[in-house]
Amino acid sequence: MERLRQRADFLAAARAIKVPAQGFVLQARPRGDQGPVRVGFTVSRKVGNAVERNRVRRRLREVVRLAGPANLARGHDYVLVGRRPALALPFARIMTDFEGAAKRIQPNKSSR
Repeated sequence: MERLRQRADFLAAARAIKVPAQGFVLQARPRGDQGPVRVGFTVSRKVGNAVERNRVRRRLREVVRLAGPANLARGHDYVLVGRRPALALPFARIMTDFEGAAKRIQPNKSSR
């Protein structure tokens, strides 16, 4: 699993499939190849100060690490956009939401 770092990749994912959850929005974009899964994380200033944004980002990174690439399809880019409720939600709830969001995106991927 690789990290997204280029702004163009984040913008491309923003134009693709979106699945909202309480603590985040999952965006997914098929790249058209069978390369490794790439994941990016973003949290805007609306969420809070730097400490709060970093806490949300750390929680989202851990969710993806624990869920592993089994929930994510090869050849796709994923972006998790953190929301303020992710600060107060129990970690187990964020994990459940992520797994549900990944499953909701799955049928769209298989139809391509």
